[in-house]
Amino acid sequence: MLNQSRILIKGGKIVNEDCSISSDVYIEDGRIKEVGLNLQIPAGVTVIDATDKLVIPGGIDTHTHMELAFMGTKAVDDFHIGTKAALAGGTTMILDFVIPQRGTSLLEAYDRWRVTADAKVCCDYSLHVAVTWWSDKVKKEMETLAKEKGVNSFKMFMAYKDVFMLQDHELYAAFSQCKEIGAIAQVHAENGDLIAEGAKKMLSLGITGPEGHELCRPEEVEAEATQRAITIAHAVNCPLYVVHVMSKSAAKVVSNARRNGRVVFGEPIAAGLGTDGTHCWHKDWAHAAKFVMGPPLRPDPSTPGYLMDLLANDDLSVTGTDNCTFSVCQKALGKDDFTKIPNGVNGVEDRMSVIWEKGVHSGKMDENRFVAVTSSNAAKIFNFYPQKGKIAKGCDADVVIWDPKATRKISAATHHQAVDYNIFEGMECHGVPVVTISRGKVVYERGQLKTQPGQGRFVPRQPYAEFIYKRVNQREQVGQPSPVIRKPYDGEIIAI
Repeated sequence: MLNQSRILIKGGKIVNEDCSISSDVYIEDGRIKEVGLNLQIPAGVTVIDATDKLVIPGGIDTHTHMELAFMGTKAVDDFHIGTKAALAGGTTMILDFVIPQRGTSLLEAYDRWRVTADAKVCCDYSLHVAVTWWSDKVKKEMETLAKEKGVNSFKMFMAYKDVFMLQDHELYAAFSQCKEIGAIAQVHAENGDLIAEGAKKMLSLGITGPEGHELCRPEEVEAEATQRAITIAHAVNCPLYVVHVMSKSAAKVVSNARRNGRVVFGEPIAAGLGTDGTHCWHKDWAHAAKFVMGPPLRPDPSTPGYLMDLLANDDLSVTGTDNCTFSVCQKALGKDDFTKIPNGVNGVEDRMSVIWEKGVHSGKMDENRFVAVTSSNAAKIFNFYPQKGKIAKGCDADVVIWDPKATRKISAATHHQAVDYNIFEGMECHGVPVVTISRGKVVYERGQLKTQPGQGRFVPRQPYAEFIYKRVNQREQVGQPSPVIRKPYDGEIIAI
């Protein structure tokens, strides 16, 4: 009788972010027990042949919105279907967002998300929490979340005016609190005021279709907000993470800031690396609407390649998907007004293949950098490395066997997501996950999923991630301004 909780992966090449070695991996009870050749293994283990294949840490998707209620409807990929699709694509952990309504408790929203997700997830997950309004109560709840609930990342919106958007002084306060409690501040960087004015202008010009969405929030609106967020974060010495970097100009802002020594991380997403915004000008309204998300995919077709170059170069650090899927009939809420099209695209299932195709297969990055940007860097930034993001003794057994020679064609007809289209439709990808192991169990093999809702676990994260806070803390010690010592002025003073 084969023991399902004991697995030997033989003959593969282990790829971590720092190096690749030919070695076997022995997994027992959800952990990696041994890594090496000629391992002494008990009888009856399940043996997986990984000859000519890569053995990589499971992917970590830094940015998902499963079953999010948004813009009058609810995303169709729930925590069950969404995480199942993730596993089929080689992703073994997602980081989703708790998004409280304005004026409501962050803690209550967090509890709601946990109750919903815990019962449904097929893979491990963790939660970022959005700060959608500001008060002393919010400030206290952020501290509780960091100290007691395993949350070390908080997202602030600079867009979605009158819904989620914070003003600069509120960003300053929220960033200061993140710094105080050892969290990382995340921003959706777009100038919400300019977008609101731009949307009015486009509608007044009779532009009601999906192209209006991009036209009212052009690149500079994203770049300006990115620069502003970096400036505010620097003012309070708070580490910053810019979610979904979608344009060349915003990516340049992040890249330049990093070169100037700012502690800032940029997250391009699968959509922005694998396709572009020219689709929003498509003659078929439904086709165009599928690509509507915020910030928008850019109509400059050289954008994906440019973002991939920066990702390969460490100017950008990690990859998510912003997976927030609405079917065509939901998108049709905005058939006469682009401001009512629910924003969001797919990606959770295809991220790993898209990045391998556009990054590794194209020669822009090597296999080790691929592991860094799909897994290890996320684990370091959000402080659960080397529990995840590494193939080594003692790490969680979230492992993917990757066939760099195999190909697959992406299509809505074959994907596992609930959404009825795929923005990467027809893309031929080299690099395919053939086996996915989550928590030490084979959950995907030869195209077949073997998952159970609720078999994933919540992964709590401690504040003060060393990977980011070592620099921040050192600067705190050496960077404090001090007054000039001078003798008091004793001359005349004008009489008022």
